Amino acid sequence: MSDLQQQFNQNQQNGVMAQASSSREMEEVKGQIFMARQFPRNVFQSEQRILDACKRPSLAQTAIYSYPRGGSKVEGPSIRLAEVLAQNWGNLAFGIKELEQRPGESVAMAYAWDLETNVREEKVFTVPHTRKARGQLKKLDDPRDIYELVANNGARRLRACILGIIPGDIVEKAVEECNRTLAGANESPLKDRLARALNGFKENYRVTQEQIEERFGYNIDAFTERDLLDLVKIFNSLKDGMSKVDDWFS
Repeated sequence: MSDLQQQFNQNQQNGVMAQASSSREMEEVKGQIFMARQFPRNVFQSEQRILDACKRPSLAQTAIYSYPRGGSKVEGPSIRLAEVLAQNWGNLAFGIKELEQRPGESVAMAYAWDLETNVREEKVFTVPHTRKARGQLKKLDDPRDIYELVANNGARRLRACILGIIPGDIVEKAVEECNRTLAGANESPLKDRLARALNGFKENYRVTQEQIEERFGYNIDAFTERDLLDLVKIFNSLKDGMSKVDDWFS
């Protein structure tokens, strides 16, 4: 009877812990949805951030995969580009979870969830704990090897989930931007050029970022190519002596 009572108490304790963990996860999800509704994405700014990131050569070099099929070449966005799309699109939860680990295999899930629209893509898959080496299958028992195997198998599913959430035209524009960067047809990212412009104003005319933001009426993070062009015109005007700092900034 003592053993039965101990087992019953242990089961009760495990049930309480599982319920507490489930409640905590539910509250975290509710918090994420609430924040997404309170601060919805600005689609225009999200698109600009994505295209700006695609101007980095280090990303462009790993952003597109290609392979031959039927005498032609197939290209598409890689998992690296998909991650950048998700990060800059905003209010998007994505990742890979190991749901269950059985003897010799793991059951995992890749998912992407738009917290604003409640659109969700998920893929559940099974990963055998084996690796092919020199034409033979080798069983894996090291937890680190198993983790890396699940992560590698999940990357392709995660890419598919993210691309199922992000609008197709945004993905196509990102791929085109990466191709232009690889061809050397793109300038440096807008963020870097704005930083150089701000530094030039500060060093040459002691004009601060706050003064520039006051002049334009919004934060520097919201600046577009057009705003940078206007900023360059002001700088050239000051440089040529056609105007003074007081004419532009308080």
